Amino acid sequence: MADEKQQPAAELENKETTAEKAPVAPEEITSAGDFDNEPEESVSSMMAIDEELPEEIKQKLEKNKQARAKKKMIKKKKKRVVKSVKSGRAYISATYNNTILSITDNQGDVISWASAGMAGFKGAKKATPYAAQIITKIAVQKAKEEFGLEEVRVFVSGVGTGREAAIRALNANGLNISSIKDTTPVPHNGCRPKKPRRV
Repeated sequence: MADEKQQPAAELENKETTAEKAPVAPEEITSAGDFDNEPEESVSSMMAIDEELPEEIKQKLEKNKQARAKKKMIKKKKKRVVKSVKSGRAYISATYNNTILSITDNQGDVISWASAGMAGFKGAKKATPYAAQIITKIAVQKAKEEFGLEEVRVFVSGVGTGREAAIRALNANGLNISSIKDTTPVPHNGCRPKKPRRV
């Protein structure tokens, strides 16, 4: 009996000591362990969110581009009326940095166009005679296939190196040139001219 009474007393002492120690240990655990783990999880979750967002934005942008392209195609299909244009005009804009060719009908509505940048040329290569030949071929093929163009009147503007090459390419690609007119604007002593370019 005495041993049984002593055992509960010892158990009570043990319980009191564990109760006194118990509040201290969980506080240490929460202050040291739990809070240390939480920032790591939050940082990793934030990093994951940051990594996911650009992909979602890219997907949205791609979807928007595709939707715009579809709308443009639908609009073009609705607006386009197939017509044959036998004679038209070719406007060549030849600058120091680029060459642009626009082929229109006699009313001035653009049938086809091409530029050196569209053909994939970059930098100083855009103003070369070779680039002018390539873009002329692109524009003439489109005008011939879709509208049956045969004859053009040429209007040249600018002093770039691609102007003569573009005119020759128009003739070489099977178009009859009825007239050539130079529409480069000429100053009547109005403004001071630019300094000559040093090469």
